[in-house]
Amino acid sequence: MLQNANLSSSKHRRLPKEVEGLPLERINIGCVKVSKDPVVFDTVLGSCISVCMYDPECNAGGMNHFMLPKATDLNNPLSTRYGVHAMELLINNLIKIGGVRSRFIVKVFGGGHVLDIPNSNNSVPSMNISFVGKFLATEKIKVITSDLGGKHPKRVLFFPHTGKVYLKRLGENEATKTITEENIFLSKLRTDELDGIPTLF
Repeated sequence: MLQNANLSSSKHRRLPKEVEGLPLERINIGCVKVSKDPVVFDTVLGSCISVCMYDPECNAGGMNHFMLPKATDLNNPLSTRYGVHAMELLINNLIKIGGVRSRFIVKVFGGGHVLDIPNSNNSVPSMNISFVGKFLATEKIKVITSDLGGKHPKRVLFFPHTGKVYLKRLGENEATKTITEENIFLSKLRTDELDGIPTLF
């Protein structure tokens, strides 16, 4: 289920009632988490992608958050900041807690061209959207809903024990903050001489 939750950007931020009393775990860039417990995975996406994966029979789910489709860094090729490894780890970890691959369903979010910056085929959001679509098709994992692209960052709350998702499109202040965080991350790649710097937007 995909819903618009009342996640306002004001200092009096309100969360859905279902969140009350549950641990809120942040999913940052490169993070992959799975659980069968009543928790909430929380992330904010600009150009990045998050996949919420769920097995409806064993009530287990997981979420990742990746920034680039695949690595060219020979020193750290398995980093989960890259989509190919973030996806493989998500699948494998969900299997480890009882999930069955043939039952997996997913909801996919992110890939935004925020702040009205022009799109291009070699931009990070476009490459991420293309990658995740091809990966899931190749692996024959069913996508039941998605919210990809657009001009606004998105906040996503995922309940791994039920598969439920709340989505909120955020405003300009959040867009600026999200882009700043992603640029800092890409700057670190430059400093570490890892992948070079692709076109962010």
